[in-house]
Amino acid sequence: MRLRPIGYYVHHHGAGHRARADAIASAIDWPVVLLGTGIGGAGIDLPDDRPRSKQFDGADDAVSRPDALHYAPIDHRGVRERVARMTSWIAAQRPVMMIIDVSAEVAMLARLASVPTIYVRLNGRRNDVAHLDAFRGATGLLTPFHQSLEPSGIPSWVRNKSFYCPGIAAPPVTSPGPANSQDARRVLVIFGKGGAPGDGQFLSEAAAACPDWEWRAIGPVTAPLQCPPNLVLAGWVQAPEREIAQSSIVVGAAGDGVVGAVMAADKPFICIPQTRPYDEQRVTAQGLSALGAALVLQQWPHPASWPELLEEGVALKPAARALLSDVEGARKAATWLAQCAANVMQQQECKK
Repeated sequence: MRLRPIGYYVHHHGAGHRARADAIASAIDWPVVLLGTGIGGAGIDLPDDRPRSKQFDGADDAVSRPDALHYAPIDHRGVRERVARMTSWIAAQRPVMMIIDVSAEVAMLARLASVPTIYVRLNGRRNDVAHLDAFRGATGLLTPFHQSLEPSGIPSWVRNKSFYCPGIAAPPVTSPGPANSQDARRVLVIFGKGGAPGDGQFLSEAAAACPDWEWRAIGPVTAPLQCPPNLVLAGWVQAPEREIAQSSIVVGAAGDGVVGAVMAADKPFICIPQTRPYDEQRVTAQGLSALGAALVLQQWPHPASWPELLEEGVALKPAARALLSDVEGARKAATWLAQCAANVMQQQECKK
């Protein structure tokens, strides 16, 4: 008998959600259908629910809203159409469960449509009503970070419901040649799509202050006034894990995708957390610092500080990085999710 599919909702803000979904879908022995804005032919492409009058920041500017919802704008055509498309797909395909990565609203919608949910629980201080209701209504919580990075104050029932699984990402690339040698001095700076572009002028000044290091930046970066010869602005790349493998040290924010990829590649890390809702990146950065897994800075440093910071960063011990990484992360997540789906199927059969 053909297995009923697992639906996987992919949030459109930031690249980490899609990378995690792709890794899990590739590893699981179960049909998975992705649903999300920008999915294209890879699944069910949903209409955009973002406001057209401003950059999306997670706020809907509603005068009033139920505490169980984070984002519920009034009279938004995209929201109406995406809800209709998701529920139509649920009614037609009868998914055995939905993985929600992430949205309190979609978790509530799936539950209202009589579908069990697995909620992807990101790091941060998520003790608000909407998150706790999404956690409470879920069959399980897929938690894509190591338990040692967990902040204090998380309710015990949330921890007990969580399956901690770091390393859900593309497998690290082993880079032969000079990048792995003692003579390599290559800095990779990563800017993701979840925040503002990197400051090209800051980058150029940092690279100019470290002429004996090669600097390379990937992701969106503003144009500097002048680019020193040891700095390359590569823009978007198809395989960031390959770029990480070819570096001697990585500079980046504390997003789940970047942290996971850097730890998996066992690269020294200078972490500059960005402001995110629920203190997600700052909580992760605090954990990295406490474990000695990264050198954490609260803001981009003065150019003259970079030579010393790079030397301090490469001197970090690799033991903490090994603790936070698991090359089997995607497989372990897939195995757990498949077992959750099998349990749901068995429970449903017993009720017949």
